Amino acid sequence: MTSISRPYSRQSSSPKEVTHEGSAAKRTARPAPVESQSFVMNLFCGDGKVQHQFPYPQVLTPEDIQLVDMVTEPLTKKWVPEDALRFEANEKYDDTLWDLLREMGSFGIQVPPEYGGIGCNNTQYARLGELMGRYDLSLGVVLGAHQSIGFKGILLFGTDEQKAKFLPDLAAGKRVACFCLTEPSAGSDASGIKTKAELSSDGKHYVLNGSKIWISNGGIADVFTVFAKTPVRSETTGELKDKVTAFIVERGPGLTSGPPNKKMGIKASNTTEVFFDNVKVPVDNVLGQVGDGFKVAMNILNNGRFGMAGALTGAMRTCITAATDHANTRTQFGNKLSTYGDIQEKIAHMSVRHYVTESMAYMLSGVMDKGFTDYQLEAAISKVYASEAAWYVCDESIQILGGMGYMRETGLEKFLRDIRIFRIFEGTNDILRLFVSLTGLQYAGGHLKELQRAMQNPVANLGMIFGEGTKRFARSVGLSSGPSLQEYVHPQLRDEAALVSKGIQNFGASVEHLLMKYNKNIIHEQMLLRRLADAAIDIYAMVVVLSRATRALNANLNSAGIEKNIANLFCHEASKRIVDSLSGLRATQRLKNYSTMKSIAEEVLSNGGVVQNHPLD
Repeated sequence: MTSISRPYSRQSSSPKEVTHEGSAAKRTARPAPVESQSFVMNLFCGDGKVQHQFPYPQVLTPEDIQLVDMVTEPLTKKWVPEDALRFEANEKYDDTLWDLLREMGSFGIQVPPEYGGIGCNNTQYARLGELMGRYDLSLGVVLGAHQSIGFKGILLFGTDEQKAKFLPDLAAGKRVACFCLTEPSAGSDASGIKTKAELSSDGKHYVLNGSKIWISNGGIADVFTVFAKTPVRSETTGELKDKVTAFIVERGPGLTSGPPNKKMGIKASNTTEVFFDNVKVPVDNVLGQVGDGFKVAMNILNNGRFGMAGALTGAMRTCITAATDHANTRTQFGNKLSTYGDIQEKIAHMSVRHYVTESMAYMLSGVMDKGFTDYQLEAAISKVYASEAAWYVCDESIQILGGMGYMRETGLEKFLRDIRIFRIFEGTNDILRLFVSLTGLQYAGGHLKELQRAMQNPVANLGMIFGEGTKRFARSVGLSSGPSLQEYVHPQLRDEAALVSKGIQNFGASVEHLLMKYNKNIIHEQMLLRRLADAAIDIYAMVVVLSRATRALNANLNSAGIEKNIANLFCHEASKRIVDSLSGLRATQRLKNYSTMKSIAEEVLSNGGVVQNHPLD
């Protein structure tokens, strides 16, 4: 079998030569797969490593939470719902709000105090994002584009000199930052970047040329994190090859921005095109290493995604509050809306989605604060789930309010338009689903290849072969129930934990099936990859929900009862979705359906639109 390469793994620098028994030829031993501690990564191997999910992280003290609430208190006291509509109508924020945000320290939330920031950890930042999200997601975008991705690269990869030069003014809000990755020909495909930076003949600066599109804060920023192709000479072959490098670029000669884009939502935030015409960038402004720009970009995006989930939980709270207030006061056909089953079902599903999103946001920020670094798949899943759950919650809230929800003055229609972008930017949900599936399959493929290599020398690798063989045999005859979570969850949630175990078992078997059937060609089976990602999302969400509900039950919180009910409902419904998603990877009729979808799409695309005759023809 041809294994899928695993570019995210570290490679051994000095592989040893070994002689396999029964062969005189020497072969170079390939490095063993690097073991990940990520739950989602190991899920693709059929394992349930939940040591980072249980117990649910509690990294803030009551004093820490109070500090966060005090930071936002000046804004929450002065903010009224009409403010968001006024800012949107003007398509910008006024100086009064800008000054207030500076006084609150909102521009340097995670910047260390020695550079003038508040020094909040990830969980505190998520909390601040949540509080902002309750009022205006557009404002959250401005602040997030500034610090969550705009100057995050300086925090993560900057030298001491770079931090000392840029962070104080950025933290004080004297200067604004933005993140410049997307180009007209390179949206989700960062490898398609055309912007170039060439080293000057004297070696003192790079000359930057190109353009970026849809840059949040692009028209008001003073400091730009820019990604451009640079020629890099290979140490082994001496060949010059273009690789992406990250730069800190200051506004100055040659750097211009276009007019603000007209958008569907987040209208008060500035989004524009940015142009670079022979912009001189000092060599000291290279961020990270030359040629490592792709790694810098991915780390910035992975590190910032938990903030989006936090902001969206705030927006969802506002929507649920509006829906419940209306349902409790509006009378139809002689009864309050809240007494009707259809309304109650909507409220229940809205509450479940909010609970899952909130649980993911603070799970991710919590494990990050505890030093966990292998979270790229969990971050991607949190962003996907949060953005889709928020859309559902807001849409259903508008439905409950009826005509009133459609009116501008209620504010919900603005939330709906603002929420829509979250499924697109910082990695579209479609691409992130492929990212989750392909990264997990690469990891699992490496382990499967390791087993195949072990079979070449069975005597020396008897333990591995026996363990894997026993696991596969038990699964094939229905004796395995998957890795157990019983020791982690509260006794009242053991039935739900059993559903997770079964899901992990079936997921691992499905991954193995795909690798054996499609090998490296699985990359072309995007309809299958999407369904595999959907199952991974649901399984991870079940684990996170059970962890949080277990904490509530163990601590006997006053919300323990409803948290248990939410966990019960979500896990049972998610379990059914997992079965449906995974069956779609093998079932004959489902596979035929995918072929039919492809055929229909190809014909419509070839025709440039609808193909069938109009019914009046």
